[in-house]
Amino acid sequence: LGIPNPQEWPGELGQGVTVPEDQETYDKYFKVQQFNILASDRIALNRTLKDSRMESCLTKQYANELPNASVIIVFHNEAFSTLIRTLHSVIKTSSNLLLEIILVDDSSTKVYLKQHLNHYVRQLSVPMKIIRMGRRSGLIQARLLGSAHAKGQVLVFLDSHCECNEGWLEPLLDRIADDRTRVVCPIIDVIDENNFAYNTASDMTYGGFNWKIGFRWYSAPDRELIRRNNDRSLPLRSPTLSGGLFAIDRQFFEYIGKYDSKMIIWGAENLEFSFRIWMCGGSIEIVTCSRVGHVFRSKTPYTLPGGSNYIVWHNTARLVDVWLDEWKEFFYALHPGARLIRRESIDERVLFRKQRKCKSFKWYLDKIYPESQLPQDYNFLGDIRNMNKEDLCLDTLHTEEGTLVLNDCSLNKNEQIVYNQLFIYTKQNQIQNDENCLESINEKVSMRSCIDSDVYQKWIYDTNSLTLTHEFTNLCLDISDHAQLVVKECEGDQISQKWFFRDNFQWQSSAHLHQSINNSMTEH
Repeated sequence: LGIPNPQEWPGELGQGVTVPEDQETYDKYFKVQQFNILASDRIALNRTLKDSRMESCLTKQYANELPNASVIIVFHNEAFSTLIRTLHSVIKTSSNLLLEIILVDDSSTKVYLKQHLNHYVRQLSVPMKIIRMGRRSGLIQARLLGSAHAKGQVLVFLDSHCECNEGWLEPLLDRIADDRTRVVCPIIDVIDENNFAYNTASDMTYGGFNWKIGFRWYSAPDRELIRRNNDRSLPLRSPTLSGGLFAIDRQFFEYIGKYDSKMIIWGAENLEFSFRIWMCGGSIEIVTCSRVGHVFRSKTPYTLPGGSNYIVWHNTARLVDVWLDEWKEFFYALHPGARLIRRESIDERVLFRKQRKCKSFKWYLDKIYPESQLPQDYNFLGDIRNMNKEDLCLDTLHTEEGTLVLNDCSLNKNEQIVYNQLFIYTKQNQIQNDENCLESINEKVSMRSCIDSDVYQKWIYDTNSLTLTHEFTNLCLDISDHAQLVVKECEGDQISQKWFFRDNFQWQSSAHLHQSINNSMTEH
């Protein structure tokens, strides 16, 4: 296993593989796994990767005595080549620190994952366990079962379509050896779903979440680089973990409450786990000297019991009820349907939080994730209307980025402003909808990812003239003759340049309400 493969082999050193089959054949096989299984099958099961670590990582020294590790991999109808390549990559890069690999089969139906898999893994050089679940139970239950069988001092959870790069395990174990309350993740490099090329990911990206309490990757703030004295080889603190790949001390996993066993299949468990780690005495780090490749699929190839929407909202509602405190009502005001989903009692998790004396969600937002898009202290939270067309509201049309139009003002079933028409006017003079902010470049108006320091996203609202002035160009937000949003020279009497910022969303943060009360008392 330690001898590199010939470089001319397909996919060696992380190169992509071009499959010559016609498009119809390509599409047919792609649908099976939602990645190019034809490309994967042409690549050696033990392919060699380029060492993708930064140069300063190569000379780092780690403790002489590191804890041993149990690697836990859950699979359901995984392609044979990607699963076995995951195993080979773990074994060839883990030296004597790897105690065992535990495979948990979440009720696969593929014949090749039965006796053929059993026979194959018996030939590998590391102790292996295959645990078969009697019925489809999902990632959460499968990982709980796998962790219950693990003997290692550290649990390492990986997905079943990964490739571990050189020296990935030692940095993770070293951080845990120094402090067992750390939960550590590698940088997750990207294995292209179309050709299986191995692409290195940024070392300045961390985990966050949006208004839907959905996990998102964001650029890490400057404060994290400053905290590390500009040494990017030092671990990066992350508000959340993506969930697929991480390592945790086995005893701390027990202490912190494992996974919420009442969550179903998978989805939102990583955020619930992240909030619990930080709020109950742990921390999350991305260890930038550890790299593991992962095949990111655009969508799942499997059907999920109850449907993916039901599962995600069910699990998200559980975490919101237990951990979000006052922001729970903000979430339900935007997503009223989530409140109606039937779910089991959360009493046990609420009691756990009380017994562990976990901190508040406001503490988490203030100390761990001050960059969060959730509204805290702001000027306005509501819809934005133009005086010339008072029945029309600014609307993002639910698009990820870019689009902003005037549209009929809408309310949801709870008579609340709809998600795509809700805006925050922040203390940093940004007009924000979830993770995007109003921007003007070259006199064009659109929504782009919020960046606090971006001068093109700064707007001054004058409560007397009702104008919204772009700070960088000194132009005013206006409506064109074709009902398009534009910026133009400011004209004090131009009615199409007058905007209502209505602080009319039912939920308002306690900080904002406190400020409003103080302002009212001052005025009187």
